[in-house]
Order: sequence, then structure tokens, then C-alpha cells
Amino acid sequence: MAKAFKYGLKGITGYLEPAERELLRSLIDDVISMLQPAESASEDPLTALIGLDMNVQEPSDRALRRLLPNVAKDDDAASLEFRQLTERSLRENKIGALRAAALGLDTNELVLSPADARHWSQALNDVRLVLAERLDIRDDADAEHVHAMQDWSQAEDVESYLALVYNFTTWLQESLVQAMLQSMEPSA
Repeated sequence: MAKAFKYGLKGITGYLEPAERELLRSLIDDVISMLQPAESASEDPLTALIGLDMNVQEPSDRALRRLLPNVAKDDDAASLEFRQLTERSLRENKIGALRAAALGLDTNELVLSPADARHWSQALNDVRLVLAERLDIRDDADAEHVHAMQDWSQAEDVESYLALVYNFTTWLQESLVQAMLQSMEPSA
């Protein structure tokens, strides 16, 4: 069974069973697949080098839109322009954090450097955003409904299984953030 992240003499540490590590690896791989940009055969190498993507469009998938939201709620043109200038680097940043977190899944004992902890926090947040969108969490009542699902033996369908996975990643991220906050406190 997983142990929450803690801050101590070794830094930030945690523990995951092999099945939990495989679950996280699978979730991370799914989110990376979502974030991989479609390659354009006629892509200008110079624009690619500086991170521009003039062919980018708002994602049709709701979970991907949650990961790559519009910046201006009521201004599609401004959002598209911003997306063209930043989306490629945002995708690469998110994929980098997800891959860095996945590298830590090779052992049961997790010992995170400050940089590792940031990557893990970003990766868990992106996984949670995708799961929240798939579970259609829109308000506090939806979140409480999902949070009420705590017993793996009662998972009867895809939604209840996703709710349990969402609750697990939420617990893991909360313990990581608490450990990160403790690591920033001045020592006595």
C-alpha cells in the first residue's frame, strides 16, 4: 500500500507498490499521448525551432482543453494568437514533467529532489485534470460524489474505478504538496 510523501532527513520520500507504480505509469503515458502534438509535414523548421505553431487550433477533446485552456474567455482571436505563440512550449513542458515523474517509478521507494518534486506535482496535477474531466466534475457536489467512492471492492463500473483512481492521485498530490511546503519551512 502506498505511503504518503513526507519531508525528512533524506528529503521528500514516498512509497508506492508495484501495481500503484504501473497504474501511475499508465496514466502518465495516456496524458503524454494526449499532449503529443500532431506533426505537420510542411512545418517550417525555423518556426518549430522558436516554438511557434501557426496551425494550432483549440483542442476538441474536453480533457485536452482543460490541460491547454484558452487564455481569454470571450476573445477567440486573442486566445488563438496566444495559443499559436505558446502551446508548443506548454505541451513540451508538460510532457517533460510527466516523463521526469515516470522515471521515478522504477523503484518502490521514492526519494525526490526539489526538481523531482516539482515534476511530480505538475504530472499529478495534469493526470488529475484529465481524470476530473472524464468524471465530469463541475462543482463541489460532483467532487463530493467522487470523493465518497473510497472502497476498491465496490468499484463496479468505469466511473467508480476512475473515481477511485482520481481519489488516489488527489491523496498522493496533497501529501506531496504538504511535504514540499514543509521542506520550505526554516529549520529550528
